[in-house]
Amino acid sequence: MTIHPLMEVRARLEKIVAGLPGEPATPQEEFDRCEMVAIQILDSEHDHFAPGLLEEYLMTFLYLRQLELGTIPNFN
Repeated sequence: MTIHPLMEVRARLEKIVAGLPGEPATPQEEFDRCEMVAIQILDSEHDHFAPGLLEEYLMTFLYLRQLELGTIPNFN
């Protein structure tokens, strides 16, 4: 079975974040780790995907991660 390249990106991102030293003290810190790794992946792999595809995928992943962690900023 072939895994879609974007799913491979997600799996790699999650594995890297899980392997970072120390434990995040807050949900925001956990999100910041995900964001940092996502930016690194985007910088190094964007040319392996159609223009904008990897960026959109990672932005969606990060938004969903914010929902899971409850770290979406309140703009009220």
